[in-house]
Amino acid sequence: MDDADEAHRNKPGRQEEANFQQPSKATTNPVTPISTSHSGMAFHLASADLRQSNSHPVPAGCRKLELAAAMAVAPDQQQPPAGGGSSSPSPRLHDTTLVPPSPSPPETSLPLTFFDVFWLHSTPVERLFLYRLGPDADVAAIISNLRDSLHQAVRAFYPLAGRVRLTPGTSDHYELHYRPGDAVTFTVAECDDDDADAHFDGLATDEPREVAKIATLVPPLPEGGGLFAVQATLLPARRGLAIGVTVHHAACDGSGSTHFLHTWAAACRGGAEPPPLPPVIDRTLLADPRRLYDIFVQTAPSTEEYEMAEMSADQLFATFALSKDDLKHIKDVVADEAARRGVAPPRCSSLVATFGLVWSCYQRAKEGSGAGAREGPVTCMGFPVDHRSRMKPPLPDKYFGNCVGPAFALAPTGEVAVAGAGGLFSACAAVASSIDEAVRDIGTSSMAAWMDRIREVLPMGLLTVAGSPRFRVYDLDFGFGRPAKVDVVSVARTGAMAVAESRGGDGGIEVGISLQPAAMERYRQCFADAMAWLHQRT
Repeated sequence: MDDADEAHRNKPGRQEEANFQQPSKATTNPVTPISTSHSGMAFHLASADLRQSNSHPVPAGCRKLELAAAMAVAPDQQQPPAGGGSSSPSPRLHDTTLVPPSPSPPETSLPLTFFDVFWLHSTPVERLFLYRLGPDADVAAIISNLRDSLHQAVRAFYPLAGRVRLTPGTSDHYELHYRPGDAVTFTVAECDDDDADAHFDGLATDEPREVAKIATLVPPLPEGGGLFAVQATLLPARRGLAIGVTVHHAACDGSGSTHFLHTWAAACRGGAEPPPLPPVIDRTLLADPRRLYDIFVQTAPSTEEYEMAEMSADQLFATFALSKDDLKHIKDVVADEAARRGVAPPRCSSLVATFGLVWSCYQRAKEGSGAGAREGPVTCMGFPVDHRSRMKPPLPDKYFGNCVGPAFALAPTGEVAVAGAGGLFSACAAVASSIDEAVRDIGTSSMAAWMDRIREVLPMGLLTVAGSPRFRVYDLDFGFGRPAKVDVVSVARTGAMAVAESRGGDGGIEVGISLQPAAMERYRQCFADAMAWLHQRT
């Protein structure tokens, strides 16, 4: 496994996902109409009660069915997507289904742990998967299979169909509450464009593209504490399919959410291959002898603190690929620079090398704009580390929930921003050292200070991370091929860098960055210069 574990082999510390910073008409699933209440809000499920809503705008030329049997709130109260607000035509209805676990488990409440409550107010994690479809693809069957297999996957991960709520009779204890009849939302949309191939290529490119064009391909979470939503958008001429997935971070971390997606994909493919192992849904496995929950629930960042990035109407998103050979060049540079300085080389895994290069380019681009001068003498990169294996007792690998803690890489701003070997060495050494520190802190009083440390580093121009190469997002085949492109759209609001394995399966890593146009141009130039220097050096 090539992630933070490789940088700390004897004390594994797996890098995780987080956002610390800044068709023919498908048949609605037959479900008995119900009326239930969660957290004092009424919900009504009636398959015939479908109505339009303009609260979640779609890209120009798209038509979308909003959640018809939604909770009884005004449409304008529904959560807008990242980059929303751009003009678009009134959506034309297509299809929406509420997909409950089948068969339904009994009513269940899972108390949030101290790891879960860390993310209570965080920005939902939004992933977008783009798939090419063949000219003879049976679109109706594809949509039907996606919906039907979702029942099976949600049954294994039934908490995702529930809601996060304040535990009745308490003032600060929260829980995931599921009751029979709860469901995840599955929305179908369709986009129209005269040039279907250009439309798909424009979405799936690594080149900068407007966040507004991809943000509405992911759904909002239902109001009232909803935890999970899916949107399947047929792209022009039905040459492609976009699957947008949104999850509330308090329900699970990236390991858990992508475990769900792999389970869903396997159920949709069918066949004789064994399905992924089931999740372990048991919050009692995570002990809290230091009463960290009580500390974290009082000091957890607000939604405003999580959304550190300044979103603009022309916000861009671009992907930067590092091949296995590129990563080896970075490791060689770091080792050579350590030898030149007469110091021990840091443990430089492929992930550490990626973080070091991106952080150095990011800081150098800010220095070039004059913004870096306002941030002080020290800069910080924050990223999450999976601690399942080092809890006492260790948690199962398939534990469903959150089990990630922060690592803080600190270094002098000017050193990280230096072009060439100096900047790479400083950045990679700080990242490697922060992994060691994060590992040492588990089970100690230092964990109680996590929230204080986050607030200390926010003014330093914190760069954070969402995703991990070990999630294998490019292996998510629902029966019509691997995705052509995967993006974490929510980083446009949090300012994080999105990380995934290379789609080519060559051992490389790809990074998604969202910036405003001028900042994007500076970052692209810094990245291109760094790559040219690496290859000229060899």
